[in-house]
Amino acid sequence: MIRRLRNGLKGGIYSLCIVLLMLLARGVFRLRVRGREHLSRGERYIAVARHRSYWDIPFLAVAVGWRNRVHFIARKGLMKEMVLIRPFLRAYTTMIDRENFGKSDFRKMLEAIRRERLVAIFPEGTTRRQADAKTGAIHFAALTDRALLPVDIRADGPYPPRYPFGFPRVTVAIGRPVTIDELNGDGDPSGSRSERYRRMSERLMERVDNAGRIAHD
Repeated sequence: MIRRLRNGLKGGIYSLCIVLLMLLARGVFRLRVRGREHLSRGERYIAVARHRSYWDIPFLAVAVGWRNRVHFIARKGLMKEMVLIRPFLRAYTTMIDRENFGKSDFRKMLEAIRRERLVAIFPEGTTRRQADAKTGAIHFAALTDRALLPVDIRADGPYPPRYPFGFPRVTVAIGRPVTIDELNGDGDPSGSRSERYRRMSERLMERVDNAGRIAHD
């Protein structure tokens, strides 16, 4: 009973935060969302997006809607960098040590993906430009039989924003879900598993970049 009440409170707080963030995003960033219909209520997903700013996190959460609670995979350094939202990070993220990723981090991620309906991963793992996307999303999708949900966050203007007046117009496009089998393409068995996963990760990021077009196919 207590656990049910706690989960209900957690869900209610999340929904309220998303509604408030949605008002902010629409008013300040003129946010547009495309492709939300690709989210089926009964399905479980790993959402994947490029990481260009800390704003990617609230934009993705708002884009999928308050009914689709997102659980984020984040690096533990955020707890020190974003002190004001520590309670939110504790409640709705799984923290991992990105620099020294080990077995405990692997187990935490796997447990979160199996437990939560919608988990978001930024494969690049950093907001630095030109960072290569890691293969973790592919690996965990294969282990959990989850569909991957490509999400493209586009900003028309300075991004990250330049305060106090440099706010871009943001569009978030949710593409059609894709399975590991689809990303494997022709099923080419050549090379090691890591090499196959690398190829699939590249194809996944192409889907992310083209999510705006795919959302209207």
